[in-house]
Amino acid sequence: MTLAQYKNAIEQSNIVSKTDIDGIITFANDEFCKIFEYSREELIGKNHNIVRHPDVPKETFKTLWDTILSKKTYKGTVKNLSKYGKTLYVNTTVIPILNKNGYIEEFIAIRYDVTQSIELARQIQEKDRFLFQQSRLAAMGEMIGNIAHQWRQPLNELGITVYQMKKFFLSDKNKGEFMRSYDHSKDVIKKMSDTIEDFRNFFNPNKIKKSFLVKDAIKELLRLMQGSIQKHRLHVDVIYEKELSIYGHINEFTQVLLNLINNSKDAYNQRNLQNRNIKIVVGEDDKKNLELIYRDNAKGIDKDIIDKIFDPYFTTKHSSQGTGLGLYMGEMIIKKSMNGDIKVHSDDKGATFKITIPTSREMEK
Repeated sequence: MTLAQYKNAIEQSNIVSKTDIDGIITFANDEFCKIFEYSREELIGKNHNIVRHPDVPKETFKTLWDTILSKKTYKGTVKNLSKYGKTLYVNTTVIPILNKNGYIEEFIAIRYDVTQSIELARQIQEKDRFLFQQSRLAAMGEMIGNIAHQWRQPLNELGITVYQMKKFFLSDKNKGEFMRSYDHSKDVIKKMSDTIEDFRNFFNPNKIKKSFLVKDAIKELLRLMQGSIQKHRLHVDVIYEKELSIYGHINEFTQVLLNLINNSKDAYNQRNLQNRNIKIVVGEDDKKNLELIYRDNAKGIDKDIIDKIFDPYFTTKHSSQGTGLGLYMGEMIIKKSMNGDIKVHSDDKGATFKITIPTSREMEK
């Protein structure tokens, strides 16, 4: 193939332009004119910033110019704007062309359009963000139920104590009892206030990623779910083979486990099972990752649906019981947010989930 044929092949398959050392356009091929909606006459002699998108920070273009003026090739995905206001994303390579004395003579920019890919990725991100919000709302509903359950007993206790205080107040002989009841009421109110604070922190969206002990996360979750666990007669046994810390959002990690426990609870209730044992084993695999094994004895997952359980909106529950987002978001959190993996195995005894996540020690390497 001749040099002319190579040149023609590049121009036919890419968006090509040339500028002088000051960024003034000296050449634009047909593809450049087509995608940016300018005629060649409108481009030649104009500064290349004619296609610059106003959203792109000045620092980006400073980096580009610093690179190419130092006689290096610049590569990046650039957000541009067409003549009629269409946003375009192009993978761009800008190459400095040197003369025989080693000075920059001009710049050649070769691009290809990736707008559809970028927009598709953005739509997927928006969809995931929406699904994540739905999942959090469903988990919040579950937690509100737990608050209600955990408040019933102290509210009853508070009601009885206030009634006793009234009786003690009317009798001069029982001032000591009155003060004891008063102090007890303050303790009950403080515990109820602490419960609200715990749940508020659980759903705090502004928490930053940090290292945390898996043991602490599980203990806190079981404490928050204590009312639901008791109500549904769940026996949760946790075995810590090793004390490990992982990196991420502790509330996201606990949400994954919350969804697993809720799914087990619903399976026990649907099948009216009496023996309700959940076992969680926290250990380390041969690659020094956290390995968390979660197993219930709720008679397992049907073979016909086990391949679908991580799909969004897939659920075997009544619409009033679930959104079908719990396992989907759990997989998203483990894989995308924590760089881990989650797998499921099922038999006629129960379902087993294996979660692997790099430990904080491995993440720091």
